[in-house]
Amino acid sequence: MLNLRTVLLDLGGVFYEGAGLLPGAQEALARLRDSGLTLRFVTNTTRQSRVALLQELAERGLAIGEDELLTPAGAAREVLRARGLRPLLLIHPGLEADFAGIDTTDPNAVVVGDAGEHFCYATLNQAFRLLHRGAPLLALGRNRYFQDSDGLSLDAGPFVAALEYAADVKAKLLGKPAPALFAAALRFPACLPAEAVMIGDDVEADVNGAIAAGLRGILVKTGKYRPGDESRLQAGGAVADDIAAAVAGLLS
Repeated sequence: MLNLRTVLLDLGGVFYEGAGLLPGAQEALARLRDSGLTLRFVTNTTRQSRVALLQELAERGLAIGEDELLTPAGAAREVLRARGLRPLLLIHPGLEADFAGIDTTDPNAVVVGDAGEHFCYATLNQAFRLLHRGAPLLALGRNRYFQDSDGLSLDAGPFVAALEYAADVKAKLLGKPAPALFAAALRFPACLPAEAVMIGDDVEADVNGAIAAGLRGILVKTGKYRPGDESRLQAGGAVADDIAAAVAGLLS
């Protein structure tokens, strides 16, 4: 790819599934490191704190720098701080560390992530009542599903959609495919969207989202990919069997 300077990469479903690394994942990351390209890892994962995720990646043999990882929780903290908002957090307990120090008394905003089994009617109804009174809705992601260790599982998107429908509001999206997250990934060092590519397993959030933000995109046939997903690719999108094939194509 001509004038390529930065590669954005999803994590789950691209480098690993469940507890195991995907074939060629470590070698692909090593090739990207050796290429001298800027790497940014852009994930919508909201079941783990930033520290826990980095530790888990290291244990899997994927050495990623703290400054290379972008998460929706970090973007949410900035919005909450800038607007002086006190959130009701509908998030997984594993993510709570990323919101440490944020005032949550008498909430005047709602933040929704992938709370998994911790979603319940009482908290969803509390969120609905806040939204109905005018509180803003911040969505860490609106992915429909993800590849879990035992198959596809519901992600945060269906719950965000339910709250939007019930309260007749529109969520502010902070995860992929929000253009602001792609822009943040290209900020340091400064890189034009046309000089970057996103590699992911989610045709909408990863690949089409990147294309809409001016990047190119590569859909890998691992993780949540299902046959036929490539038919939904926007112009500028490509398909590769896995991360190893995607990297080989980029660097050939």
